Amino acid sequence: MFDPKTKKFPFPKDTASHYITIKKNNGAVFGADYPYIDKSRGMRVKQALTRFLLNILVFPVARVRMGLKLEGRENLKKHRAELEKGVITCSNHVHFWDFIAIMRGVRPYKPYVVSWAPNIRGENGKMMRAVRCIPIPDNGDMHAVFAMNRAIQNEMENGGWLHIYGEGSMWEYYRPIRPFKDGPAYYAVACGRPVLPLAFTYRKPGWIRRRIFRQIALLTLHIGEPLYADDSLKREERKEDLTRRLHAEVCRLAGFAPGENIYPPVYNGNERIEYY
Repeated sequence: MFDPKTKKFPFPKDTASHYITIKKNNGAVFGADYPYIDKSRGMRVKQALTRFLLNILVFPVARVRMGLKLEGRENLKKHRAELEKGVITCSNHVHFWDFIAIMRGVRPYKPYVVSWAPNIRGENGKMMRAVRCIPIPDNGDMHAVFAMNRAIQNEMENGGWLHIYGEGSMWEYYRPIRPFKDGPAYYAVACGRPVLPLAFTYRKPGWIRRRIFRQIALLTLHIGEPLYADDSLKREERKEDLTRRLHAEVCRLAGFAPGENIYPPVYNGNERIEYY
């Protein structure tokens, strides 16, 4: 698999940390009363219009601009009966707009995605809410966390889709799969739903894209098959076991042989490994 090995981005020391700068802050407070999954008429209209624009404009442009290719969509049809009851998808996070690729890849399903709170407060916040982004409370208010979890679990019980970036932050065009937090496994265990592994890999762009458009890499999204928690284990053991299996499957989809990826599967304050 092609590895861009770019030095353009200031990847942080901690593998789950962010490096992007958000220019605006609208002051939104994500508390216990916030509509994490907004079912109001106004929001439904905004989301419907946004979905229309995605289908007629954004998806075709993204396919060309990202050089997006999709592999494994047949798994959506193969496991349709399971997936229509609700699923948590999980992938590496390698591009600011890679959720567009995920939405395109899993059509006709319409996933929500949990998002870094400063993004929702920032300059792209309204648009991100329109594409079903759910802010993660960052004010230390456990009542807010409970409210978010309750909203997500209610959605999952009604056949909803939820995407979580297991690595916890975006590192653009980074090939190794960083350690996963247990968010995907937490919701899979709590809701009794499977996790669907996804992985982004890279292709080397041609001369025109490299020299004229300064494109670092083209993206391919790989779609795997559902994984379930092992109900024979205790609850905490189920989460760790599923996290490990999920990480291994994302690594496999990303082209890594067993043991080849440089990071462990479960996040524990891990630091970036210099490998190039």
